Amino acid sequence: MPLRLPLRFVLIVPYVVLVLALALAIGVLSYSAGSRAVNTVSEHLLRETASRITQAIDRHIVGSGAVLEAAFPAGMAAPVDIQSEFHELRTRFWIATSLHTDPNNYVYYGNEAGQGLGLYRHSEQEAELRIKFRADEKRAIHRFTTIDGPLRFHYREPRLFDPRSRVWYRDGRLAPDHTWTSVYIDFGTLQLVATRARRVLSADGAFEGVVATDVSLRALNDFVGRLEVSPNGIAFIIEPDGNLIASSASPNVVTLPDGSGARLNAAQSEHPLLRAAYHAIGRYLAANATPKLPLVVDFSAEDGSAVRAAFDRIRDTAGLDWITVVVMPESDYLSGVTGNVSRTVALASLAVLLAIGIGLRILGWVSGDLSRLSEAARRVGDGELDAPVGIAREDAIGELARSFEAMQERLRTDKLTGLANRDALLQQLRRRIAHHGAERRSDRLGVLFIDLNGFKRINDEHGHAAGDEALREIAARLRDSVRAADLVARYAGDEFVILLDHAPDRAAVDHVRGQIDAVLREPLRSLGAGIGPTPCGGAIGAALYPEDGKDAETLIKHADRAMYADKFSRGPEDGP
Repeated sequence: MPLRLPLRFVLIVPYVVLVLALALAIGVLSYSAGSRAVNTVSEHLLRETASRITQAIDRHIVGSGAVLEAAFPAGMAAPVDIQSEFHELRTRFWIATSLHTDPNNYVYYGNEAGQGLGLYRHSEQEAELRIKFRADEKRAIHRFTTIDGPLRFHYREPRLFDPRSRVWYRDGRLAPDHTWTSVYIDFGTLQLVATRARRVLSADGAFEGVVATDVSLRALNDFVGRLEVSPNGIAFIIEPDGNLIASSASPNVVTLPDGSGARLNAAQSEHPLLRAAYHAIGRYLAANATPKLPLVVDFSAEDGSAVRAAFDRIRDTAGLDWITVVVMPESDYLSGVTGNVSRTVALASLAVLLAIGIGLRILGWVSGDLSRLSEAARRVGDGELDAPVGIAREDAIGELARSFEAMQERLRTDKLTGLANRDALLQQLRRRIAHHGAERRSDRLGVLFIDLNGFKRINDEHGHAAGDEALREIAARLRDSVRAADLVARYAGDEFVILLDHAPDRAAVDHVRGQIDAVLREPLRSLGAGIGPTPCGGAIGAALYPEDGKDAETLIKHADRAMYADKFSRGPEDGP
């Protein structure tokens, strides 16, 4: 006899099962869409952080070349006898150590005769000279105040110092141009230091000596240590052989039993995530000789958990080769998605009791929004950071959409000034270049690269809060000085970039450049009560598409170089 089921059971149970099935489907779809969105955002955040570290390295070492050029300008012949040009060398070395006192506060020179002269800046006004006029004499240390203050004998070193036996001298002698020595541990501070050296020729073109400057890497280690990657994320900088330069997870130098220091290799680090990331990146670089950087890779930690890492590589013509790495466990960036899914399932379970009859309509409503969220996530994955989501809801999916939109906004916007950030600028520049090419337009695009003068002085004298106010005021001025179609972006630190749309020619770009220069020269008035108007100003470089470059990166580099030419043509000023 067939089983007869009550009508209520027949009518209700299928809908209950349907709603439960829908709840399960919503959970799966929400988790899938949320995972895709958060994976995309986490990838962008990792790339951004790795690029920030690379940029910090570049800004930390970029001044060292200028320091050597100030000490011994290219083409200037070295003196045969240091003593004969002592005062000229002392003046140039003071100026050189004034350009980037942090970190380039020490410039020194040695020659084939065994003579040596070094100037070490203790502060803005206090310095010491380390002098050796004969090969067989020990260095004398003299203290002095201001550029031409009288020398005060301090002491004579107990050991004989011969510059010709030093690594920096040997490396500088062999290199045709600037060269970096290997990173080493400073004996006094037990901190890592890199030295940049360059050979100096005599009037007849023969090798005469080597000029060098030290770059302390402590600030880089502090910068990496302060980065907030995620609750369990880490960041570090290594050389290709794995020796640590900076790390947020472990020391870069270990103290040996005899009190001396030794460098720590990532493979010997006590931090398991750092070791796993180093080995994963090493395997990837071994299999891919020339990857497109910055790059995100996924791998498994030593405990089998999923991990994601972004890495970048910075190299220069002087032989620098460092790798920056940012690592984040999957559990850190997917925890929010899991919470959203739990809330979605809870709401769907409540709907079983309260709204069984409208289950199918809810499914259509939800699935449409999930499709839009998934499409927005796909477009973000393709590089469209401003892809609209278009979801207005007050439930877990709406919260996920708002979180996604908020993350998009953070990826596009500089938090301090409200301007477009570096990624948004490059994306917009690439898009406008593509439109110009597709439409074959006759007008041009202009790029202005701005670096503020005197900003470091504002930070030093009035504090970082005043510096932030100065940046906000400058940002507002720049925004008000251009057309609505133009884009103003904060590129990094006290650097800004303006993208000029529909620029007819270079003269028009130079005209805007002059206007911006005048705007920057106006005293700052937003630094707070009691400070008063403060001068600032800035160096500005210009580039024109397509004459100066046919892609975004080339245009930015051209404008950047033009900015540095403008800065140095005006003479040494307070750096950023």
